[in-house]
This record gives sequence, structure tokens and C-alpha cells, in this order.
Amino acid sequence: MILLCQHTNWQDRARAEVLEMFGDRKPDIDGLNRLKTINMILHEVHRFYPLGVGMWRMLHEETKVGNFTLPSRSHLLLHLMLLHYNAEIWGDDANEFNPERFAEGVSNATKKQASFFPFGGGAHICIGQTFAMLEAKLALVMILDASPSSFHRHTTCSTCHSRHATAVWRSIDIQ
Repeated sequence: MILLCQHTNWQDRARAEVLEMFGDRKPDIDGLNRLKTINMILHEVHRFYPLGVGMWRMLHEETKVGNFTLPSRSHLLLHLMLLHYNAEIWGDDANEFNPERFAEGVSNATKKQASFFPFGGGAHICIGQTFAMLEAKLALVMILDASPSSFHRHTTCSTCHSRHATAVWRSIDIQ
């Protein structure tokens, strides 16, 4: 939500897609699966903020990586933040929020390199990734359905004093 508040052009595109897809109807699974802009945004958010910081793997045979030879049974940690921000893989704008990089799918976004692992990979991939993405899409659709000019305000004593925190939530006055 914070990235969409910072990049209102993407918030507007996502809201327009939601209105075009659903109008006044309630979201359904078929429509959620056809939301291209929402999907691109979620992929870019997962690239920026992976669900885990790394993936542990054990080598089952001797492996050569660059100038290094790693013996069998070596343990490796693939650091996702370093991988997901690598300019050689993602381009010169790797540090910028750009969901458009996923317009032609994940494999084209990474120059055909297996380097996007928001839910892990291989035998250890998250079995709930499809449900998690569907749930995230539904939540985002419901939030974007709110009026774009409304603001979220907290006025709780001693714990939270923010005003106009995000421009995507409905107005709530706590009394």
C-alpha cells in the first residue's frame, strides 16, 4: 500500500483496471486471475520486499560457480534481496518501483534468468503461493474500490498520531 501511495500513477492504473473488470459487481476468481496490472504490481512488491530474505540449499555434488569449486554437501544461502536488486538482472532501474518490468511475464522481466523467488523455488516452493496471490489480489481490489479522494486518519491517544497516512483507505473517524 505504501508503494502505491508513493506511486499514484500505478494506483490510478490499478484502480482503473479494477473498475473496468468488476464495475459494481463483487470480485470473482475469474476476474481476479485476469488482473494484469494488479499482478504486475504484486510481483514488483515481492521483488522489492521478498517474503523471506534467503533460500538455503545443500549441494548434492561438487559444483563450480565462477572461479570457485564447492564440494558436495556444501550449504549455500541465496540472498534474495541481493538477487532482486541486481542491476545486471533487472536493469539500471533495479532500485526503482517499476511494475512494468513484469508486463511480459516473470521470465522476460529477468532476461530469462531464474532469479525471481518470492515464494522460494524448486522442491521447496511455497505450496500456498497461489492462494496467497489470490488473497493479496482480493485485498488490493477491495482497498482500491474505495474512493480515491478519501483519506485514512488515526486519532488514537498515546499510540498513533498520523494524519492523512494513505490516500487509498476510506475515511474513518474514531471517537
